[in-house]
Amino acid sequence: MTKKKLPVRFTGQHFTIDKVLIKDAIKESNINQHDTVLDIGAGKGFLTVHLLKNVDKVIAIENDVALSQHLRKKFIHAQNVQVVSCDYRNFVVPKVPFKVVSNIPFGITSDIFSSLMFENVEYFLCGSIILQSEPAKKLFSSKVYNPLTVLYHTYYDLKFLYEINPESFLPPPTVKSALLRIERKQISLDIGLKVKYLNFVSYMLQKPDLTVKTAMKSIFRKKQVRSISEKFGVDLNSKIVCLTPNQWKNCFLEMLEVVPEKFHPS
Repeated sequence: MTKKKLPVRFTGQHFTIDKVLIKDAIKESNINQHDTVLDIGAGKGFLTVHLLKNVDKVIAIENDVALSQHLRKKFIHAQNVQVVSCDYRNFVVPKVPFKVVSNIPFGITSDIFSSLMFENVEYFLCGSIILQSEPAKKLFSSKVYNPLTVLYHTYYDLKFLYEINPESFLPPPTVKSALLRIERKQISLDIGLKVKYLNFVSYMLQKPDLTVKTAMKSIFRKKQVRSISEKFGVDLNSKIVCLTPNQWKNCFLEMLEVVPEKFHPS
């Protein structure tokens, strides 16, 4: 691979060349020496080279064959870097606690988030991710239409840190980027209930224009709906998409307690 090789735009590849951004991403990720850290879409290793100075194991995942070969040559003497040549969507995530510091391929953002914060919530602890600004901002909308977004905020604290200049990348992207911090909550919903919880939220959001009162009546009795409103401060006349993650969690736990299992969404 020649040094002049540039990322392919349609794959969402944009190399991170801003050392200040790299320093911030590592600082905000809460990594320590004994961590296993994934670098998803490692590219030429601009971020990887800094990560290996801070942790015992870095898994650099890169789909581009030429870039993967470049990474193997670059880190041939580094004992704490494992280069994996594959599309992240085909990557077998290690069944051990891990963190992520990554400038992810923009084109598969939703797949990466689902993999980390839903499929592997048991193992993904925290990290910092560079991504396109628009999907990052959607994670903090006051109206949530995507059930997975509710689940992400239930299990994790997410923080939009700042927008990033296009000049921080090679080649510069045509869209704005952002730095996002993710940290799993210490006390939250039992992870073993994640599928059942997602089924509940998905069922309730099938008709996003419904009021909370109307949507809740599809599962709860009228008296139970009134009780939910009083106990959790839920405005029954607001749209179902306006519930906060904490209210979603409380409504779900209430369902587990007062609604027979045969009536739970599946």
